Amino acid sequence: MHPFTYTKPRTAQDAIRAIAAGDAGTRFIAGGTTLYDLMKLDVEAPRQILDVSTLPGIATIDTANPRELVFGAGAKMVAAATHAGLRADYPALVEALDKAASQQLRNMASLGGNLLQRTRCNYFRGGAAYACNKRSPGSGCAALNGLDRGHAVLGGSDSCIAVYPGDWAVALAAFDAVVDVQGTAGPRTIPLAQLHREPGSTPETETSLARDELILRIRVPKTPLGRASTYHKIRDRESYAFALASAAVALRMDGTRVREARIALGGLATRPWRASVAEQGLVGQVLNAATARAAGEAALRGARAGHHNGFRIELGIRTVADALLIAQERV
Repeated sequence: MHPFTYTKPRTAQDAIRAIAAGDAGTRFIAGGTTLYDLMKLDVEAPRQILDVSTLPGIATIDTANPRELVFGAGAKMVAAATHAGLRADYPALVEALDKAASQQLRNMASLGGNLLQRTRCNYFRGGAAYACNKRSPGSGCAALNGLDRGHAVLGGSDSCIAVYPGDWAVALAAFDAVVDVQGTAGPRTIPLAQLHREPGSTPETETSLARDELILRIRVPKTPLGRASTYHKIRDRESYAFALASAAVALRMDGTRVREARIALGGLATRPWRASVAEQGLVGQVLNAATARAAGEAALRGARAGHHNGFRIELGIRTVADALLIAQERV
């Protein structure tokens, strides 16, 4: 690990001024579960670290607001997962946190940092031995002709097919969450659907955040869809594994017919993936195994298999279908 300086700003404004004054080697840190990992792999080598974990109000969780849930970006994953009322009213949000990483990591990782975790692509993390446009722009993508079993079937490009690895952001996408950020240009609100970018020809640019912007909070509109929701995650082993396919689903029903549906996919795409066409196709339909399967097929329409990951298209279809039937049982 390379030498670095460590500073703990007292306010959000202090943190923003410090990162704006620093060079490209200056990084924010909260829980550290992503940055320290990347530093040990020599993927990241920051010269200055700004610890924002104790900024005033950064760890607050507020579910009392009648219009929205508010999660401070510095709140720990475990704090949200165990918060009173969320498990009953928004099971998809809690399940996305419960099924992410180990308990030790959930005790440390922050909600805002979790949104910004970087890919688990072995070529990205493997150092200079492998070409990676995300790590070294213009060097190529070794995954395109390599072992791509864990790579994206949705949202990829000729420059990158790395999967977005998170669970929390997928569940937030299903509930139309927004992210409040602040930088030297002032505060702004970003729809979560616009926070993460597809790789295109510039995979090194992963989000729509400016370098000096700090996530302050995540807001989720309150909705009756929350109760009939689930986060269904399929992985190689039951715990401590990233998704081969996952689906965050929420429903509002009129009897046996779908009045409103939300579907977001994880583990299959280069960013959290909202399946709006599949949602619209369900409205007015009687929800059963056949219509759930049709929604899964609509959600994966346009998916493109590589050399070793084609099985994940069918897996994704089944994951969506199963999630819809699980959510239906919670209506």
